[in-house]
Amino acid sequence: MNNKLARNTQLFGAVIIGLGSILGTGAYVSVGLTAAIAGDLLIWAIVIAAFTALCNGLSSAQLASAHPVSGGTYEYGYQYLNRPCGVAAGVLFIVAKSASAATAALVIADYLASVMGLGDTAEAITSITLLLFFTVFVLAGLRRTNWLNGLLVCISLLGLLVFVMVAFQAEPSGELLHREGSLSLFHGAALMFVAFTGYGRIATMGEEIAHPRKNIPRAVWLTLIVVSIIYILVGMAIVHIWQYKLLLTSDFNIANLVNHSPWRWVVVGGGVVAMGGVILNLVLGVSRVYLAMGRRGDLPASLATLDKDNKAAPMATWATFFTMALIVLLGGIESTWTLSAFTVLIYYSITNVAALKVSQAQRFIPRWVSVLGLLSCVSLVVLAVLAQ
Repeated sequence: MNNKLARNTQLFGAVIIGLGSILGTGAYVSVGLTAAIAGDLLIWAIVIAAFTALCNGLSSAQLASAHPVSGGTYEYGYQYLNRPCGVAAGVLFIVAKSASAATAALVIADYLASVMGLGDTAEAITSITLLLFFTVFVLAGLRRTNWLNGLLVCISLLGLLVFVMVAFQAEPSGELLHREGSLSLFHGAALMFVAFTGYGRIATMGEEIAHPRKNIPRAVWLTLIVVSIIYILVGMAIVHIWQYKLLLTSDFNIANLVNHSPWRWVVVGGGVVAMGGVILNLVLGVSRVYLAMGRRGDLPASLATLDKDNKAAPMATWATFFTMALIVLLGGIESTWTLSAFTVLIYYSITNVAALKVSQAQRFIPRWVSVLGLLSCVSLVVLAVLAQ
């Protein structure tokens, strides 16, 4: 029996999947969280995070094109390093991306709770219900997921475009907090970095992307370029219309910065839809790592079972749902995002070390790119811890 997933995702589909994995909590939540930490250094924090993401994205693309299978750095760790590194990467990915999905679900539920006057228990139930909905949808098959993902990305971009336009037309209502020194800058960059890492979603789907050696690097490049432009525009809009007090509360949706605009509901809708897209893509991504770990015996072999069309991994997908639901129950918005940031930086440190082991014949990036990626990840972790 063929135990490989079908290659039915082209370049455009891979880019859309990357964007769908990024734009929700990244543009609608993480920029605001970073602003609350970095203050008037916000744009610099975004630039540092983008540079780190570029180095890591190229390392991921290098690995995914040389070894195009599902599982991301879990598989690369096995292939180019050793079993402990591979297992560590798999666990880190599952925790990091499950925490990102939990954050997205919590933010949507938090907004609904504030509108409907729901309590904490109802908020947690709403978050878990959202995770369950997207889990069931993923089990319906990747082709339909790609179609929905494209729609989610379009709506997300519309909401961001409206926010930027409204923000630049509005009168500033506050002042950015001035931050002294660099530690707050790097702390903010560490939280911002995780908002770029949807490109890793492309790498974890290496087994499903057509012509992977050509399409994976291109998809990573295109995704990072588009996202960097979007984040800088959103960051500039926040700097212009700053309302610092709003970002000191649990209200992280950028729609709260345009409260008095009749277009606010477009931004709110875009944010909710975008975060739904994040959940959708991360359920897919995490389930693929569960699948890979089941294949190698690091987790129960039942997780590697595919459906009859070889387009879904039911047991791995359900394991993903339960992991995300558990994180929802254990943490709030800021704590789940912080957990995601630190674990994903360590994960990409392993990615860069693995990329250094790719043979010269298979390389399309110089080794110094991976060295910079490794140094950037380690530095952000250390400096962010010192800033706490």
